Amino acid sequence: MKDSSIETFLEELASHAATPGGGSAAAIMGAMGAALISMVCNLTIGKKKYAEVEDEMKAVLEKSESLRVALTGMIADDVMAFDQVMGAYGMPKETDEEKEARSEALQAALKTATDVPLRCCKVSREVIDLAQLVSDKGNLNVISDAGVAVLAGNAALRSAALNVLTNAKMIKDKDFAQAKLKELEELLSGAEAATEGAYGVVEGKLS
Repeated sequence: MKDSSIETFLEELASHAATPGGGSAAAIMGAMGAALISMVCNLTIGKKKYAEVEDEMKAVLEKSESLRVALTGMIADDVMAFDQVMGAYGMPKETDEEKEARSEALQAALKTATDVPLRCCKVSREVIDLAQLVSDKGNLNVISDAGVAVLAGNAALRSAALNVLTNAKMIKDKDFAQAKLKELEELLSGAEAATEGAYGVVEGKLS
């Protein structure tokens, strides 16, 4: 899926098929944010005007590329997690044994379907943090792209969070579910302020 054209991906997203869906879209948004951070870094590195931050930008570039690769891989992870849940729902449930096996498979699938978007949330929060840095120190000629990057990271974080909330509430293992929700809460805490802060910096530089 990650190797398909943008047009093909959007057509699949708009189709009757359940996948790709919002989880894959969240991963793409996060990956776009990471890619834009890389672009700002690439257009800052090697410029005499920004020599003082060159080493820092090189380090950010290495990290943003790692995040981009991770988020791109999550497109397929989301589809696989959804298919695992649907597969569990489709298991036979005529006998007590079948019902028990189906329930166990479904609960395991729901845990995976919670972990996958939570990973997307974690990486997307890192995108926000890196976008803050390049908004402050990146090449002024492409600083608007740093603003787009932080918005994309925030959209990815909040979008993936919806899938975490959706699946966690159906998990019977309440200790597991509460631990994941607590982790999500920590990732969301301060994300909006960080996003608005970076966006404000960009706006200020463009004014």
